[in-house]
Amino acid sequence: QVQLVESGGGLVQAGGSLRLSCAASGRTFSYYAMGWFRQAPGKEREFVAHISASGGTTGYADSVKGRFTISRDNAKNTVYLQMNSLKPDDTAVYYCAGSATPSGGAYSYNYKYWGQGTQVTVSS
Repeated sequence: QVQLVESGGGLVQAGGSLRLSCAASGRTFSYYAMGWFRQAPGKEREFVAHISASGGTTGYADSVKGRFTISRDNAKNTVYLQMNSLKPDDTAVYYCAGSATPSGGAYSYNYKYWGQGTQVTVSS
């Protein structure tokens, strides 16, 4: 069993930056691919970014490519999402997710473990 706890959300002006963190419990964190997803009010949950178990492969949604960076520190059991040049459209609850496979990917059904979410609000 893996438990995920996100932090780092908040209110920021457009053009600003935030760094989200996701701390994982358990000794097998390095075996799991990790992802970030988000859900805006009235919208479906959508993929943001993923990183392989080793950290060697990453992928991004087109809407965040070039602005967001996913990374992980397996020694600290933590995955990060650095968000730069934030836009009001980035406003959402951001969820960290852990996959039971080394690769993860962009589809939520590949992820077995989910955090409770952290709110990110970008004002114009």
